Amino acid sequence: MPRKILVLNGPNLNLLGQRQPEVYGRETLADVDRACTTLAAELGVEVDFRQSNHEGQLIDWIHEARGSASGIVINPAAYTHTSVALLDALSAFDGPVIEVHISNVHKREDFRHHSFVSLRADGVIAGCGTEGYLLALRRVASLTRG
Repeated sequence: MPRKILVLNGPNLNLLGQRQPEVYGRETLADVDRACTTLAAELGVEVDFRQSNHEGQLIDWIHEARGSASGIVINPAAYTHTSVALLDALSAFDGPVIEVHISNVHKREDFRHHSFVSLRADGVIAGCGTEGYLLALRRVASLTRG
């Protein structure tokens, strides 16, 4: 049975490819999902790829992952800078967590420089575009290899 890695995407990422393409690029979230699914097959893992604009939904999915996933890749989007609740949920998860940001948040507005999620993350990938998801997936697969 393949290991399952939960890939979570926060608010507004459903608009990837349309919203601020000069910052986030032209790839859609469906493109990222396909790339992650392809790589997962090569790595011998399964990917469960999800997006929500609702903080509570993301928290529920993290709670569910406690019994079903070996690791989490998360792009918390704007919740990065505001959500202690996501931090608390991730802190209750025992597997590795890799935080992903498409843009380099450290080259942007000051408020984007702080991440609550980073306090729990085992690694942070920022500024690598959507390729950051693939880097994160490789890292979680490596960390969960039996």
